[in-house]
Amino acid sequence: MTNGIGRAAGALLTYGFLGLMAFLSVFPFVWMVLGATNTSIDIIKGKVLPGAALATNINTFFTQVNAPLVFWNSAKIAILATVLTLAVSSLAGYGFEMFRSRHRERLYRAMLLTLMIPFAALMIPLFIMMGQMGLINTHIAVVLPSIGSAFIVFYFRQSTKAFPSELRDAAKVDGLKEWQIFLYIYVPVMRSTYAAAFIIVFMTAWNNYLWPLIVLQSNETKTITLVISSLASAYYPDYGVVMVGTILATLPTLAVFFFMQRQFVQGMLGSVK
Repeated sequence: MTNGIGRAAGALLTYGFLGLMAFLSVFPFVWMVLGATNTSIDIIKGKVLPGAALATNINTFFTQVNAPLVFWNSAKIAILATVLTLAVSSLAGYGFEMFRSRHRERLYRAMLLTLMIPFAALMIPLFIMMGQMGLINTHIAVVLPSIGSAFIVFYFRQSTKAFPSELRDAAKVDGLKEWQIFLYIYVPVMRSTYAAAFIIVFMTAWNNYLWPLIVLQSNETKTITLVISSLASAYYPDYGVVMVGTILATLPTLAVFFFMQRQFVQGMLGSVK
């Protein structure tokens, strides 16, 4: 009986702790949704109950912001960055693992060392490079620095360690070239890894703020994160409108994550099918 009480108490503490952590994780989003229904004054006062200003806030947001344009800008940058990053990084990860050479590990370690360089140290050189190429105030300038992601290369190489070498050997016996092995065998087998990397890269590109703030200088090229930041930093910010914009900016990443969450978990666990 004592053991039963102890197990019940342990389960109660465990689920109570998990429930508390879940509440703390979800509450900011819930508060943001509730804030979108209130006026700016009510939000400043700390009101956490639903209000009646949702329609007004939505109308004000779409009046002040060219929503189709800024969402298109964000989507274009996120999709281009994701596709190019996955293509380049998966090829690099595959190459680092499959092809052996004398200096492979040295080059790989040197690449990983770049993860230690803060982006603040790279901003000025990147800006100068983009200026010399005439790419300032273009979306290409936002996409290019993100293509060579050392973390995604590392992620693909670690995942490639689980790739069955027998498949590659059998494909070589059948006469497939290396690019055919990569495209027709490696990519389908590693689809869960690609799904996990897709979510990581897409969310990073969609939420990117600092570099677009530096390189995008006109209203026609700005992304949703920059627009929300400008709304929040106005002389008299309307926090209800800011909450509406933040919710709308969150929806694409939520949709991508929930649509691909199973593949994301499989990819993070390193499963290969």
